Amino acid sequence: MNHHTTTDSPYGPLTLVADADGALCGLYMAGQRHRPAEETFGPRDDSLPVFAETAEQLGAYFAGESEGFTVRLALRGTPFQRSVWQQLTRIPYGETRSYGELAAALGNPAASRAVGLANGRNPVGIIVPCHRVIGSTGNLTGYGGGLDRKRRLLDFERGTALF
Repeated sequence: MNHHTTTDSPYGPLTLVADADGALCGLYMAGQRHRPAEETFGPRDDSLPVFAETAEQLGAYFAGESEGFTVRLALRGTPFQRSVWQQLTRIPYGETRSYGELAAALGNPAASRAVGLANGRNPVGIIVPCHRVIGSTGNLTGYGGGLDRKRRLLDFERGTALF
C-alpha cells in the first residue's frame, strides 16, 4: 500500500508518494500531466522517513546547496521506461540532452519519440531530472509540469535565475 504527504517547493506543493517498502515512488506537482488519481497515493502519512529525507534533499537542491539526490527510489514502469529514467539520472546538473541523444545512449537512435513518451511518464520529477531533456534544435519541448516550470528549473540549474 502506498502512502503520501505533501511538501512545499518554489512551484507550490509537491505530492510525495512512498511504496510499502518505504521507497519514494512518486513526486508530483499540482496540475501535472499524467498525475495519477489521488486515490492511488494511499493514505496521508507524514511520519515516513523517506518523506523527511526527500523534503530535506529537495530543500537543499532549491537552496542551491546540492546538485543531486540520494533518496531510495522505486520507479514503476515498463523496462523501456525504466531504462529511459535511468538515463535521465546520468544527465549532469545544469546540462541538457536531446531526446535523440538519449535514444542513441540506449542503443536505438530511432527511438526518440518513445524516449519522449517515457520521459513524460517519469513518476519522480525533479529527482529523476526529466526537465533536462530538450528538443533536437535546443528548444524546450513538453514537460509534465509545464514549460514555464521546465524553463525555471533549467535557468536555476544554470545559475541564471533564482527561486
